[in-house]
Amino acid sequence: MISSTFTSADGNGYELQMGRWSRRLAEPFLDFLGTEDGERVLDVGCGTGSLTFALAQRSQFSELYGIDFSSAYVMHANHNNNDARIKFELGDACALNFPDHRFDRVVTMLVLQFIPEAGRAIEEMRRVARPGGVVGAAVWDTRGGLVINRIFFDTASMLDPKANLRRAHHYTRPMTRPGELGNAWRAAGFNDVVETNLCIRMEFTSFDDYWAPCAGKDGPLADYVSTLSAAEQSTLRDALRLAYLDGEADGWRSYAALAWAVKGTVPNSLVFPAL
Repeated sequence: MISSTFTSADGNGYELQMGRWSRRLAEPFLDFLGTEDGERVLDVGCGTGSLTFALAQRSQFSELYGIDFSSAYVMHANHNNNDARIKFELGDACALNFPDHRFDRVVTMLVLQFIPEAGRAIEEMRRVARPGGVVGAAVWDTRGGLVINRIFFDTASMLDPKANLRRAHHYTRPMTRPGELGNAWRAAGFNDVVETNLCIRMEFTSFDDYWAPCAGKDGPLADYVSTLSAAEQSTLRDALRLAYLDGEADGWRSYAALAWAVKGTVPNSLVFPAL
């Protein structure tokens, strides 16, 4: 079983590709989830720690863990952690190394869409949350709400049939379409399921700022670019530049980014449904 299909290589690369935006998304996500002092909290798929560090700023937690499948991201998070109460560890969302009912709140952000067996990960999050505890998730609306990715994949698909296949896969990842998170939470047996959507802005100083993550080693855009020859990369870059400029001089741009979010509470029953 493959527990993650996300291409990860370097913590700094992830920061450039997504970390700067996940820090921004963490704030409305936590507004939606809520926090309370004294809680034991687990961040599943913490990446470089954006959500974990935001949690630490929100409440006086008694225990806060961040786990991720990527050793490079865990190393980066630990390097930037100055709070001895926060623990970053390697971990598998589909096989969490914690006992039943350990945490008051279990959260995950921008992760479930990269887990082929997302239902197993949701089951694990429920297992390690106490009865009455809160379990919540957020994922990008990749098809309808993530403008920077639409620019990339729509442009690439005009140049390369293989990019069209990548686009179709990217826009149909699990949990990214309307209602999927809520349906998954209800199927997992959570009570008080609430769904919402979140919106942030993604700003770039120039086209080079937009292109830099695409030419890196982290995430689905860079993963596709790495399959191209130097000439093909140059052709794609030129076409994307025209799409980014969009009739104006190079410079600052701001794009909307929408995410789906869900939360629910673990029932008092100890019976776990089969997913």
